[in-house]
Amino acid sequence: MKKLFFGILVLTIFYACSNAEASAEIKLESMVCGSCSSTIKQEISKLDGIVKIEIDDNKKLGIVTYKATIINLESIENAISKIGYSANQTKADPVAYEALASCCKIGS
Repeated sequence: MKKLFFGILVLTIFYACSNAEASAEIKLESMVCGSCSSTIKQEISKLDGIVKIEIDDNKKLGIVTYKATIINLESIENAISKIGYSANQTKADPVAYEALASCCKIGS
């Protein structure tokens, strides 16, 4: 009986750890308009492990909730960079930035 109880306890702990969610704020300084926000949400939501992403256009801030066992913050920042936007200290990919609509470029 003790072995069964211990086994169930171990499985419960393992299951809880495997579904651990993390949350992080991402500064989106190069985001200019609502279209930028929509693009980032749409593309980042496609990544495995993303639970939710919310963006405050006025603060240029994203709050992302993700499964830490599947994806990490650096991967999310790199994915944002690859679509043309800076994310925290990760600069926007220059080729992707040039491909953005003119309304999504700084100073336009």
